[in-house]
Amino acid sequence: MKAAVVQMCSGADVEANIGAADSLVRAAVAEGAKLVVLPEKWTVIGGPEDLRAGAQPLDGSAISWARDAARELGIDLVAGSIAERAQGSERLPNASVHIGPDGEIKAVYRKLHMFDVEIEGKPYRESDTDEPGEEIVVSEVPGGVELGLSICYDVRFPELYRALALRGARVIAIPAAFTAPTTRDHWEVMVRARAIENQVFVLAANQTGPHPGGHRSGGHSLIIDPWGRVLAQAGEEVGFVAAELDFAEQDAIRKRVPLLDHRRTDVYGAFGHSAARVWPEGSDG
Repeated sequence: MKAAVVQMCSGADVEANIGAADSLVRAAVAEGAKLVVLPEKWTVIGGPEDLRAGAQPLDGSAISWARDAARELGIDLVAGSIAERAQGSERLPNASVHIGPDGEIKAVYRKLHMFDVEIEGKPYRESDTDEPGEEIVVSEVPGGVELGLSICYDVRFPELYRALALRGARVIAIPAAFTAPTTRDHWEVMVRARAIENQVFVLAANQTGPHPGGHRSGGHSLIIDPWGRVLAQAGEEVGFVAAELDFAEQDAIRKRVPLLDHRRTDVYGAFGHSAARVWPEGSDG
């Protein structure tokens, strides 16, 4: 299967962002991509007022375009993530939508981890506008290949990716809007680590360039194989990169190094929550 990750520089104009996504998805499909991933908040990115103004329900123009495009082009499309206008909530779930080749919504994942941090003196308070999700989501693409869904800051929580792998994921999508500093220092190493740890393909589609609200994303979207090799990497320009996903090679890697079977859950539990040993006072341990 050939997969592509799309790199955008989205702003506050929803319709312009949809138009840009349409052009890039069609270009990726023209090069043979059958699975395409858009970046985080590809429909609207900016300050709180931009997000609230551009938020849409799942039957809005953005996901309607994505469904039509997936059906017309015969592809699986992970419509990055959108600021979702959800009934009964003032905050906006950050929702990633997987759409199948028939144009039907196959899965919706809402970002679990809120980006409430300080980066190089600049505070980010995602929880001021966004509503965190509550579910781990694995979908499926043709051929019975399981697709795990995640978003941006999630990549810093390896337990989520292990849970996705244990639920059968062979490919994991990471639509993102990683800041320029964290792209520089953390992006590639974390994306590759999640692939190596779980022996999965990772499709990491990042935003790039300046956005309203003083945010700047770092680009360098990636496709990584289950051995941690970089199959494709973008620079900082708007565009896409694509690569073949060899599932037979994935099977061979998992057979040679069966790390998921070697987990010592009897010692550290399913996700490492067993009580740690406390060394006696004065011990050299």
